[in-house]
Amino acid sequence: MDIKKAKARVNELHQELNHHNQLYYNDATQAISDSEYDTLMNELKRLEELYPELATDDSPTQRVGGAPLKEFKQIKHPVRMLSIEDIHELKEEQLIDGNSKTEHNLIEWHKKTLNALPSDQETFTVEPKIDGVAVSIMYEKSKLQYAATRGDGEIGDDITQNVLTIKSIPISLPKNAPRSFEIRGEIFMPNKAFEELNKIRSEEGEPKFINPRNATAGTLKQLDPGIVSKRPIDIIFHSFGLIDGYDLNTIEQYRNLLIELKLPVDNWFKVIKNSDQLRAAVIELDSDRHTFPYGTDGAVIKVNQIQSHELLGSTSKFPRWACAYKYRPEQGQTVLKAVTIQVGRTGVLTPVAELDPIFISGTTVSRATLHNQDEIDRKDIRIGDTVIIEKSGEIIPAVIKVNLDKRPKNTAQFDLYSHVNGKCPSCESNISREEGFTAWRCNSPACPDQLIAKLKHFGGRKMLDLDGLGISVAEKLVTSKLVKHPLDLFDLEQEQLANMELEPAKLNSGVKSKPRRFGEKKAGKLIESIQRSKDLPLSNWLHALGIPNLGESASKECSRVHASFKEILNSPILDQISERWKMENWLKNNSSKSKTNTKNTSTGEKKSLKSKEFRERINEINDNLDEYQISSELGGVACISLVTYLDSDAGKWSLDKLNKLNLNPISTNYAPVASDEEKKNLALSGTTWAITGTLSESRNHFKDLIEKHGGNVTGSISKKTTYLLAGQNPGSKIDKARTLNVTTLDEKKLSELISESQLVLDIETST
Repeated sequence: MDIKKAKARVNELHQELNHHNQLYYNDATQAISDSEYDTLMNELKRLEELYPELATDDSPTQRVGGAPLKEFKQIKHPVRMLSIEDIHELKEEQLIDGNSKTEHNLIEWHKKTLNALPSDQETFTVEPKIDGVAVSIMYEKSKLQYAATRGDGEIGDDITQNVLTIKSIPISLPKNAPRSFEIRGEIFMPNKAFEELNKIRSEEGEPKFINPRNATAGTLKQLDPGIVSKRPIDIIFHSFGLIDGYDLNTIEQYRNLLIELKLPVDNWFKVIKNSDQLRAAVIELDSDRHTFPYGTDGAVIKVNQIQSHELLGSTSKFPRWACAYKYRPEQGQTVLKAVTIQVGRTGVLTPVAELDPIFISGTTVSRATLHNQDEIDRKDIRIGDTVIIEKSGEIIPAVIKVNLDKRPKNTAQFDLYSHVNGKCPSCESNISREEGFTAWRCNSPACPDQLIAKLKHFGGRKMLDLDGLGISVAEKLVTSKLVKHPLDLFDLEQEQLANMELEPAKLNSGVKSKPRRFGEKKAGKLIESIQRSKDLPLSNWLHALGIPNLGESASKECSRVHASFKEILNSPILDQISERWKMENWLKNNSSKSKTNTKNTSTGEKKSLKSKEFRERINEINDNLDEYQISSELGGVACISLVTYLDSDAGKWSLDKLNKLNLNPISTNYAPVASDEEKKNLALSGTTWAITGTLSESRNHFKDLIEKHGGNVTGSISKKTTYLLAGQNPGSKIDKARTLNVTTLDEKKLSELISESQLVLDIETST
C-alpha cells in the first residue's frame, strides 16, 4: 500500500471511528460490536505505525472519549481521566501489504512493563473490567463536591444531582479521608435490575434498552434527577485522580483505604508477582465473572506500586502502567431458519437472520442482522446453514461465519432482490439499487414502514424530542392515516390524539393486554412538545427530516456555515463540496494505475486532459472553501444527499410545508466567515495556525479564539502555516514545524501576540 492509498484509508477510518465514538460515548448506543470496533482501531494503529506522518493529533487513536454534552454544566478534571489500552492474549498475525504485524499479548505487556522498571520485583493487581460508565467524584474536606463523566478526558459533564441518587455513594466521608479526594469508578446497572426495567418498559409500550451499559448511560444523561432515582444504578470504585494530604504507596493500599472509608469496591481482587500468576488470575476471573451481578468483558491489570506510575508515565490516551485484558466474545452455533426483511426510514431494506434460539452471554438470541447483500455474499450465508453467532461485548448478536461442514445439500445462494420478488415487503413498490451503493431501497413516499420509522426518528431525543411519540403511537398514527408525513404532526389536535386507540400491548406471558386509549394527559404532553419543537435550532430540524447520509454531526456542521434553510437551498458551499467529491471519485476510478485501453491513444489523451482539468478545479474549490474550515463530517456524500433531497418533490414539499406552518428554523451555531475588509481589523488577520499538545482549555476553545481574531486553523502543518500553538506533550506536528521553519508559540505567547497586534491595529486606525 503506497502513501496515497494509506492516507485515503486513514481518512476513512477517522470518519468511521469518530462516528462510532459519537454513538457510544454521546448517544449511549452502538452500531457495531466491540470486536468490529477493535478491528477498525487496530487497522488504524498499524497504518500509523507504517506511515508515522499520517498519525495526527486528532486521530481516534489519540482520543479518550466523546465530547461533553451541552445539556450539562462542564467540569474540568484536576487530573486527566485516561482510558485503558485493550490487550488480547492470543497473538494474531495481521498482514498489511506483506508487512507482518503481531499484536502484543498480555504476557508480553507484563514483561515489557517490568523491563521498564528499576526492579523486577514489582507486583501487579488484577480486578474485573466492569461494563459501565466511568465517573469521577470529588470530595473536599470529606464533603462531596461534584461528580463528572469522563467526557473527552479533560472536561466532563456535571452529573452531581444524578449521582446523588445512588445510595451507595456517601455525601460525606469519615474525617480521616484525604483533604482533596478524587475517586474514580464505574457506574453500572445490575443484570437483574436491567431485566426488570426492560420488562416494565415493554409493558408500558416503551422501547427496551439494548444492554445494561446503554441503560446506565441513558440514565445518567437524564436532566431530571427524579427519573434517575427510579433507575436501579450502582457504583464500584477502582482508581483515583487527585489525592491531597494522604500518602499511598500501592493500589492495594488505596483499595484498603476505600474499604476503610466504607466506599464500595469489587470483592474480586488479586495481587500477582509473576507472569504465571497473571495468567492464572485472568483465567480464574473468566470463570468467576459469569456469576457477577453486573456485566464484565475483561480484566484490568495495574502496576501495584504507585511511584512506578509516575516513572512509566502515559501516552496521550493511555497510562503505560495499566491495561485491560479483553476476553474473547462468547460464540455459539445455531441454524439460520429464515431471512426476513426490515424497511428503514430511508427505504433501505435490511436482511435479518431468523435463528433457532440459542442461549449465549446470559440471553436468548433468536435474531441477528445480516447488514446487506454484499455482507451476505462475502460470508456466503444461506438459509438452512449452521452459523456461528457471536455476542460481541456481550451486547450485539452477529453472524460471524458459516460452518460449511454442516451445510445441507442443495442450498441456494441468498439473493435479496429475488427473495422479495423485487418488491418492498411493506408496500409492494418496486425496489432499486443505485450504482455504487450496496443497499436495496424502496423509493415509495407512501411506504408505511418507512413512514413509521421516519416518525420515530423525527421525534427522537437528538431530533425534535417529542415526548410520547413511541413506536406504538407512530404505528397508529400511520395506520389510521392521521399522519402521512412527519410534518403532519403539527396539524394534529389534542382531542384526535386523546381518542386514538392503541394496539394492545403484548405482555411477557404472550397474552395481549386490553385495548387502550392514548388519553388526554399523554396527548397534552405530545402536543406541548410538538409546539416546543418549533423553537429548536436548524441542526435539529436538518437531522429530524431523515435525509439519507445526513446525521447529527453533518447537520451541526451544515448549520455552522448556513444560517437557515434559505441559505442551504442556494448554497455554493454544498454545490462545491458535491462537485469536488464527484471529481475525486472519477480520478480514483480513472487513475493511471487502473486498467485502461492502451490501444486507444485518443481515449487516453482525453482522460489525461480531464484529469488535469479536474485536479485544477479541485484545487480551486479547496482554496474557495479553505476559510470555512469545514470538517469531514460534512462530506461529499452528505452534501449530495442534501442537495438531491432539497431538489426532490419530497424536499420541496417539506420546505413548502414549513413555510405554511410559519416555521423558519435558525442556526444557533452559525459562524460566518469574516469578509476581507473585516479581517483587516482583526489581530490575527492573514495567519494560519495548527494546534498540538495538551492545553489549559480544549482545542475548540483555542480554535474559536484564533478565528475570532481573524486567523485560520487547520488540522495539519504545511508551508502555508504561520504559527503552531503547542501545549504539553506535543505530537509529531512540532517536529514538522521545525522542519518547515514554522514558529511555535505557547498559550502565553498567543495571548501576547493578540494583544500586541491589536495595539498596533488600534494605533494605525487612530492615525
